Amino acid sequence: MAPIKLLLAPIRRVMHFPLFQLAVTVAVILWLQAADSNSISGQIFSALDRLVDFSVQRCAAVFDIRSFTRSWLTTGFWIAYVYVAGLVILYLAKAVVMFAVELVARHNVLYLRNAIARERGIDAYRAWLPLERIRPAHIRQEEWEETFAWPADNKPPYPSLTHRVVRIVVCYAAAILIIAVVLQEFTPFPVLTWLGKMARMLAAGG
Repeated sequence: MAPIKLLLAPIRRVMHFPLFQLAVTVAVILWLQAADSNSISGQIFSALDRLVDFSVQRCAAVFDIRSFTRSWLTTGFWIAYVYVAGLVILYLAKAVVMFAVELVARHNVLYLRNAIARERGIDAYRAWLPLERIRPAHIRQEEWEETFAWPADNKPPYPSLTHRVVRIVVCYAAAILIIAVVLQEFTPFPVLTWLGKMARMLAAGG
């Protein structure tokens, strides 16, 4: 497992580079555009084209859009939608691979359980070591781990997914509102007016 990770490390660094991701996204868009309209790729392109056109029209209903802005919005929505779709596909592929690896380890297929467990044990030790370094000498290791790392009830020592999602949404909403107020007050962009129009459109659509 370690040699495989070592060989894949340069590839992962390149794949995480933003310019490489942008180039791949543009290449996928061009590939979809070049596909025959009756093929699956062509149908995906047509669906995305309708979605992008709908998004641009919704933006045009909120603020004034001219040819230059329309072209940038069209390009931006295309890149954003294809990029998000790629992230979702990669996330699902990663989940499938992780499930397959855990299944192989659980049933010891090809006797890979020890190798997989050793790699995960190394990762767990590296993650645990900074916590152990600050453990006071008078506190037992088991008590320290039970308090901060691995509770006795096997519940994770961090908030639930719902709590984290709500917290992130609230933080992002507050940040967007603050930025909108600043832009509304100190720039010629009436961002709060645009947001109000968008909210009324969503309420009318609902």
